[in-house]
Amino acid sequence: MLSMTHYLERMKYNIQRLEETDSTNKHLRELLLGEALPEFTVITTNFQSLGRGQRGNSWESERGMNLLFSVLLRPHFVTAKLQFVISQITSLAIKEGLDCFARGFSIKWPNDIYWNNQKICGILIENDLAGMNLSESILGIGININQDAFIGNAPNPVSLKNITGNSQDCEEILTNILHRLSGYYDLLQQGDTEIINGRYHDSLFRKDGFHCYSDKNGNFSAKIVRVEQDGRLILCTETGDERGYLFKEVHCIL
Repeated sequence: MLSMTHYLERMKYNIQRLEETDSTNKHLRELLLGEALPEFTVITTNFQSLGRGQRGNSWESERGMNLLFSVLLRPHFVTAKLQFVISQITSLAIKEGLDCFARGFSIKWPNDIYWNNQKICGILIENDLAGMNLSESILGIGININQDAFIGNAPNPVSLKNITGNSQDCEEILTNILHRLSGYYDLLQQGDTEIINGRYHDSLFRKDGFHCYSDKNGNFSAKIVRVEQDGRLILCTETGDERGYLFKEVHCIL
């Protein structure tokens, strides 16, 4: 994937460590207004006062306990139609980084990271367009590392410490994930999307068998058939009907 020389060159890029910020995505976007930043600029913080998740949710994180960071990419070679691949490589890098600690990690479509039936990581990706292609992508990532207890209203959070019983080094985990993300980014630049798509499908949460889902018409049982290049989830019901869903149109019932 990524040569060690290329990896070390990338790790020389600007990594800014903050004690506190409202949002690492917002902070990175504000920096972009005033200066030209290289790819793989990383903003990491000990605490986010306004951490955001998907669908407008907040992200609970105890100060200094977890890994909260944003990464800048400039994937100008990716068309707007195929931008979901940025979500794929991000979730794969994180899932595979966490695989080093325990079994049972998976990607809950489109890009949440789960351990068994509990959520350990949320990802918020903001893509900007230039014509028909992406110009910039900001990858906002929150991973529960050393937090013991969660007091918010999230239904199923878990941390790496909960799973392993031990505290972990956030900096080492960050380095590991950036290394993997760099490797997948190189694969993407080389056009090896089949490898990315295959690994993504193999990593999906509840990828085998029938499970309960909910859409605008109510609950139903279905199995995952595939995820299209545009991110559309294709399910097959027990009666053999195939249904396609974009993000937010269907939910897996835990």
